[in-house]
Amino acid sequence: MLWLLERWGDVLSAIGEQFGIQMLQYGFMHRAILVGILIAVMAPLIGTFLVHRQLALIGDALAHTAFAGVAVGLFVNATLGTGISPYLTAVVVAMIAAFAIEVISEVTDAYNDVSMAIVLSTGFALGTVLISLNAGGLAVGINQYLFGNLATVTSQNAIILVGLFVVVAAVVGITYKQLLYVTFDETAARVAGLNVRWYNRLMSVLTAMVVVGAMQIMGVILVAAMLVVPVAGAAQLARSFREALLASVILAELAVLVGITLSFHYETTAGGTIVLVAVGIYVAAVLLGKLQSRRATERTAAAVQDDEPMSLTDD
Repeated sequence: MLWLLERWGDVLSAIGEQFGIQMLQYGFMHRAILVGILIAVMAPLIGTFLVHRQLALIGDALAHTAFAGVAVGLFVNATLGTGISPYLTAVVVAMIAAFAIEVISEVTDAYNDVSMAIVLSTGFALGTVLISLNAGGLAVGINQYLFGNLATVTSQNAIILVGLFVVVAAVVGITYKQLLYVTFDETAARVAGLNVRWYNRLMSVLTAMVVVGAMQIMGVILVAAMLVVPVAGAAQLARSFREALLASVILAELAVLVGITLSFHYETTAGGTIVLVAVGIYVAAVLLGKLQSRRATERTAAAVQDDEPMSLTDD
């Protein structure tokens, strides 16, 4: 994986030299762009299912819980000197939180938003408590996890993200039809013999993986936006679920690449810049969708008028 990362860096460096693109001359930007490209595929891939299931806020809940996982990793490193990546502990804690959301909903018959609120509050509270202990300077550099930072994407974290991407893409590819069935009609899926509970938990685990991966450049506070905003924009233009999935990936890639470029040149927070670009694209998609609808309505009205029979009059 390190060899592949080096070759990726060589390609971007060559492109930068050829076209005079300054930001492609830095190693940290090579990793940040790779992570951003993969996130722009992963997030809409899962977010499209979540939005259609009205579970858009689960990303926010798992992001705040992943922050607790980061705090656990930092705390363990500070006290035991293990050197483990905080993103690995974030993956584990976020997966546990994903299961907790499903279990709370099933055991207590509470609505999903209630279980998400409970898990979100618990996770963020745990993270803040561990940070407040300040064992070995635990609070130092915590802003990079809250708001994201292009310069802090290490080779190790990039490799973790690549691994998460492979798992998420492979699982969605294998279970696409089942996830689609469960998303649009759980009752019919149960009648057809699908284990709906298992697929719901699988979706929660995949969401946790995406959230932790996106947290590297988006930060805890804004990571959920990549699950929702590109998907919402694609919904204004697409005519089918598959089209919406493809369009959301394209819009997410555009938002990430433009956002990273602006963040580098103007030294702004990466996550915030990407989200603002994504929201701008969403507004443009809404306007374009309205324009398409208006034109379709006008064409339909014109066709109806052309098909009206001529009135009969007496000589």
